[in-house]
Amino acid sequence: MTERTPVADAFGDADFMQDPHAVYRRLREQGPVHRTTLPKGVPLFGGLPVWVVSTYSAVRAALTDPRLSTDLKHTSALFARHGTDTAGGAFGAALARHMLHSDQPDHTRLRKLVNKAFTPGAVDRLRPRIEDITSGLLDAMKGREQVDLLEEFAFPLPVTVICELLGVPEADRADFTRWSQRLVSGPSAEEVAAAQASMVGYLTELTAAKRADPQDDILSALVQASDEGDRLADSELVPMAFLLLVGGHETTTNLIGNGTLHLLRDRAKLRALLDDPALLPGAVEEFLRFEGPIKHATFRYTTDEVELGGVRIPAGELVLVSLVSANRDGERFTDPDRLDLTRAPGGHLAFGHGIHYCVGAPLARLEAQIAFRQLLERHPDMTLAAEPTELYWRASTLMRGLHSLPVRLGGAG
Repeated sequence: MTERTPVADAFGDADFMQDPHAVYRRLREQGPVHRTTLPKGVPLFGGLPVWVVSTYSAVRAALTDPRLSTDLKHTSALFARHGTDTAGGAFGAALARHMLHSDQPDHTRLRKLVNKAFTPGAVDRLRPRIEDITSGLLDAMKGREQVDLLEEFAFPLPVTVICELLGVPEADRADFTRWSQRLVSGPSAEEVAAAQASMVGYLTELTAAKRADPQDDILSALVQASDEGDRLADSELVPMAFLLLVGGHETTTNLIGNGTLHLLRDRAKLRALLDDPALLPGAVEEFLRFEGPIKHATFRYTTDEVELGGVRIPAGELVLVSLVSANRDGERFTDPDRLDLTRAPGGHLAFGHGIHYCVGAPLARLEAQIAFRQLLERHPDMTLAAEPTELYWRASTLMRGLHSLPVRLGGAG
């Protein structure tokens, strides 16, 4: 085993947020694992020393190694040790006790309670409603020459679906969306903390309302399971609701936005999808691989010494596992920096791997397929309303998504 020397400038400056692929291409060439620091401009975590895992084989191994824990009690201590201010932010205890921040055996009991709501069969029964929501959003865009496709379409579609599933009243969804965006990529610790406080207060009131008057929704089912002595503690209800609500829309929003951007940058591929709709399921998988909605998995820490790709990571270290880097690894994917809608699907790690594989993956896939099909049918002549260099990516260690996506609709609809 070898311990790599630190790569202090591995991430460079703010350009990392705009083009992480160039950074990770260089890191993969140098080796599978590196010790480095996050860029100073990264909200909440700037300057944090981490071990970065970048190659496909090492990422896949890291995601299944039980010595790489996601338990936030321990990672928070490491954040504090390195002087990173996350107290009261998105990693505060009030929102932490959910599946992504749990190891076995807690993870199994938490996941079991929500698995049945997101099986492929259960998700497919949502198809008519998702079709209706998608159609309604596109109807609302009729007659408009230019829109921000994220604001008008990619955000509200999955937000509406997941809020309906969990029973969030329509009047509250705008507030929820604003808090969610600040929690995931807020510009300061203060704004993240404020968003968390608002989210915790709201979800506490909502779970109390579901207990008093249960409805036919997932949150009511989780509350009732807790009341009936199943394996969900009261202190876990709010974090679980938070995870499902935020995870249930952020991933799909970025999948739709990122995929649309790359189609509009290569109209031959857009035309190929219009000419052969059978390509769409595979195209969604390629969007996930090429420009996935999640940049890194949630922080891990080593409970013991771990070897990944021949590199020794000592115990008690923070580890950042790069999904976007793994999905562009030429050792796993031929011509990885080319978007290929006919590429054989499978193998990408956009939804993770192992016990923390995204429970909502079937729903995200269905929403994306419906969204792309209807959007392209309605607006086959859609074009970007800005130069690609004028589009900016959100400053987040977790999500890979645009701030906005201005498009000209082309007069159809």
